Amino acid sequence: MKLELLDSRRLTGANLHWDRPSALIDVAIEGPAEPVIKAWQAAAEQWLDAVGYADEATCWRLHRGGASLLVSSPIDVLYSMCELNEVAWAAAVHACGAGPIQSAAPDPDEVLPRLTRLFDEERNPRLLALQAAARERDAPLLWDDDAVSLGYGRFTQCWKPSALPTPEEVDWASVGTIPLALVTGTNGKSTTVRMAAAIIDAAGFRAGLTSTDFIRVGDRVIDSGDYSGAGGARLLLRQPDVEIAVLEVARGGLLRRGLGVGRADVALITNVAADHLGEYGIHSVAELIEAKFIVRRALAAGDRLLLNADDEGVVAYAAALEQEQIKEPLRAPLIDWFSLEADNPEVRRALHAGGRACYLEDGWLVAAEGARSRRIAPLEEIPATLGGIVRHNVANALGAMGIALAFGIDDGCIRAGLAAFRGDERDNPGRGNWFEQRVAGGSIRILVDFAHNAHGMWALADTVRRLPAERLLLLVGQAGDRHDTDIADLVTAACSMRPDRLLVAELPGYERGRAPLEVPELIRRNAIARGLAGERIEIFGGPREATRSALQQARPGDLLVLLALTQRAEALALVKEFIGGGAAAHG
Repeated sequence: MKLELLDSRRLTGANLHWDRPSALIDVAIEGPAEPVIKAWQAAAEQWLDAVGYADEATCWRLHRGGASLLVSSPIDVLYSMCELNEVAWAAAVHACGAGPIQSAAPDPDEVLPRLTRLFDEERNPRLLALQAAARERDAPLLWDDDAVSLGYGRFTQCWKPSALPTPEEVDWASVGTIPLALVTGTNGKSTTVRMAAAIIDAAGFRAGLTSTDFIRVGDRVIDSGDYSGAGGARLLLRQPDVEIAVLEVARGGLLRRGLGVGRADVALITNVAADHLGEYGIHSVAELIEAKFIVRRALAAGDRLLLNADDEGVVAYAAALEQEQIKEPLRAPLIDWFSLEADNPEVRRALHAGGRACYLEDGWLVAAEGARSRRIAPLEEIPATLGGIVRHNVANALGAMGIALAFGIDDGCIRAGLAAFRGDERDNPGRGNWFEQRVAGGSIRILVDFAHNAHGMWALADTVRRLPAERLLLLVGQAGDRHDTDIADLVTAACSMRPDRLLVAELPGYERGRAPLEVPELIRRNAIARGLAGERIEIFGGPREATRSALQQARPGDLLVLLALTQRAEALALVKEFIGGGAAAHG
């Protein structure tokens, strides 16, 4: 039997396993898992009792090749609880006789004083008192190593962890919350969040959003970078000028730290497809769907869970969830659906039962509840959909509309917000940005996008096939941490566009264990295997060089599809220079 500790981390919020903050270790197990789990659980309970936390619980989740082992924890001692969990694992390894020859059971005379000291140093009774007082008042509490805050947005109060007030010293009358939405899924998260923010702005409220590119309040960008995890949520919700917030919630953050907030009013799942499988014990789409549904844990009875009725996996999981919720109806959120088809069976079923749905019908986004329906916005007024050609952005617009309806925003503001969101490099950098350069003999159209997995590539291919072009020049790349099969699936979807030229770019800094140019060569071989002639494929050292070459090769009637996964700003700058400053750009 081989046992290995792979990772040890804190889960600071509700997570895949339960609603409790926890210390988690990911372990590899070769051989029977049951005796190992039993040994770990016995050791964890022994050490919990020894340090005075016997009321904490354990749980585990088996997965292919190993397990995730959790010990629940008060929020003030999570680091110390991680140490305890690792000690329990070491004891289990020794008990199962699977460690190195020189390994021994953790020595209580050495370990207990160390753990006791760690817990004593980390304890923060005032933090726990604030947490209890906030829970009694149903007030939001956020905490990290740098700050502790009560309330969200314009109702927030914030302190250093070392200078916390007592509950009696808090002005509870000024602590409150703001409307809050969570958006997760495999593709479309960032666009949906930004569409929703545009609607909120049109309604006269200052929208705050987090995304994989930046964190923003109104027109003010607080910082650039990936803020789709718990840290981004805390940073945004502590901004005193936020009136309504929409948070992008990525898979990595959910699995690495859990939910960044304890409560939300609405949560949306755009879609779920194979992406990053093999990480954090997630090895299948079914398991990934379960992970995405973590967002439901932030919802209470009467809140809205918005789901994509066109996603078979999401529909199946929701059906199972509804059966579970029959047992606890007082906690169950209300499920709303959105679909590109008015006759979608799930939509029809929900409306027949008096529920809500948003769908596309006769070129209009329609909102319905029970037997009543109303048209909200025509596709011809939503620039990001190109009049309905970009089907995935129609779905994103339906999701954003569902969020707005859950917030009580009126139809006119929804229509105005979707019309104002152009989907260009300002509104949605690198995602569905269209440009056109008129030249003698015709025009050259350019699309800069972020399709980075097979699901996103198939959606993009659907758009490209709807657009007439003399030639298609396609630029692709991929990070090195994707499986060979994932890259092959990506190339299959890309080749369905029948590109006349395929420009394959290395992604410098994203080789992630692969040899230089290994991924571009793998893409090239897969493209040839799918019928693309080798002389039509070029390999470049980076997206910048590939973008420059595509623009130099362009001629009237061409469509250039540039998938700028990295060096996006540089690629956009080259495109804007090519079209003479962007005068012909449109979303």
